[in-house]
Amino acid sequence: MLLDGRVAFLTGAGSGIGRAGALALAREGAHVTVTDLDGARAKVVAAEIRTLGGQAEAMALDAGDDAAVTAAIDLVAGRGRLDILHSHAGIQVAGRLTDIGPEGMDASWRLNVRAHFVAARAAMPHMQRQRKGSIIITASNSGVQYDPGMIAYCTTKHAVVAMTRQIAVDYAADNIRCNALCPGFVDTPFNDGFQQQMGGRAALESYVAGSIPMGRWASVEEIATSIVYLASDQSGFMTGHALVIDGGECL
Repeated sequence: MLLDGRVAFLTGAGSGIGRAGALALAREGAHVTVTDLDGARAKVVAAEIRTLGGQAEAMALDAGDDAAVTAAIDLVAGRGRLDILHSHAGIQVAGRLTDIGPEGMDASWRLNVRAHFVAARAAMPHMQRQRKGSIIITASNSGVQYDPGMIAYCTTKHAVVAMTRQIAVDYAADNIRCNALCPGFVDTPFNDGFQQQMGGRAALESYVAGSIPMGRWASVEEIATSIVYLASDQSGFMTGHALVIDGGECL
């Protein structure tokens, strides 16, 4: 197995891409700590992993709570090691500059940038101590292109790609890699912001069919495969990369 004996900590892993990533990491042998704002959902995912023969525990965690995130990561790493951080939690606030207030941008910044900064900052000393680690931060293909009517989302996703690259440069000498996961459209409830902005489900379906060269949604399993790749030694010489998985939408 690619990740046998490694320890992974995930935020926002109670559903969608986060859940699929947790399952995939566990299948490859990682001991996975599943966290989510909804602790009950985290417990369901951890139980599913254990039923399949994997190792997992669950925690309720607000990814926007600096102290709680740091304490949770320190707790897990304090048992011995921390090999993988997948900082995934995020928010999608739809609207143009004149459609949302500062509170919308603040909420986006809190979860789409600051929360990743706090999680990575907490994980880094543990990874430095063992001279190895992989940090995966979920951005979006909106971090390498622009989406009409999504100023808060696009701004923060571009920012987190830049932050990922800066972390990669600063800690490459410690053998710690940091990469951004940049999915395109995956059919999960997280797309509610885009659906609202586009005028409903039918309009969103039409966009996916007509504007994505591959003409379809990605599956969560397709994104999870890339999470395993970024976590494992298969990507051992990759750092500071924005791995775009969007069926060609950003081309």
